Amino acid sequence: MAKSKKIAILGLFTALVIILQMISYFVKIGTFSISLTLVPIVLAAVMYGPSYGAVLGAIFGTVTFIGAVVGIDAGGQMLFQASPVMLIVLCLSKATLAGLIPGLIAKTLKVKNPKSAVFLAAMSAPIVNTGIFLIMLTLFFKETLNIWAAGTNIAYYVIFSLVGINFCIEFLVNAILSPVILRIVKIFSK
Repeated sequence: MAKSKKIAILGLFTALVIILQMISYFVKIGTFSISLTLVPIVLAAVMYGPSYGAVLGAIFGTVTFIGAVVGIDAGGQMLFQASPVMLIVLCLSKATLAGLIPGLIAKTLKVKNPKSAVFLAAMSAPIVNTGIFLIMLTLFFKETLNIWAAGTNIAYYVIFSLVGINFCIEFLVNAILSPVILRIVKIFSK
């Protein structure tokens, strides 16, 4: 692929990631932000490889961090106040790996079973993103997590209040939309 085409594709996906992440700050179900941002990251990772997924994931992480810094994301703002350095590590690591790992899964499985490769890649992105978020939150932001839980059992709070609904929706959206959109793109690109 020509360098100019690679740059154009990356630019298009970058714009989608930024726009979808900004929209997620304002589209909420109750107190939960619902993000479609992982869908274009997975699509790029599957279509163009793990490096595209990783770059777009890093862009997603950067936008997430900026949202926390400027206060668009109130929870992120609290984490920023607790530890700006650990927040940027959290944002960049979870998002970059949420782009890289689906790309690696797709690349590994594409030859043997392309449909399974796309589906598993799509399912892996929210698992990686949420999993790393939870691990880093409990390791580096325990005090903030305790404040958020407000006396509730931490495990209960994390599963049912903090990520439960959000994760389920993002998981289903990715598992359904990514393969469908990829199939449509392949049909129209013929």
